[in-house]
Amino acid sequence: MTSIGPGVREIRIRDEQGIFRVVYVAKFDPVIFVLHRFQKKTQQTSKSDIELATRRYEELLRERIHE
Repeated sequence: MTSIGPGVREIRIRDEQGIFRVVYVAKFDPVIFVLHRFQKKTQQTSKSDIELATRRYEELLRERIHE
């Protein structure tokens, strides 16, 4: 999901309850950061879900710089 940031990936899960997404980044060894998880209800990912994941990614980058 390069629209959120470099290295951001998505896991897609489908079961009898619906379609789910987990947005994460794993480029900061040895940790995987989950930025957002949500249930998809339409074909397109909502703007608010993308904005939330983007905001969390940017916060993560700021934290990593100050470590």
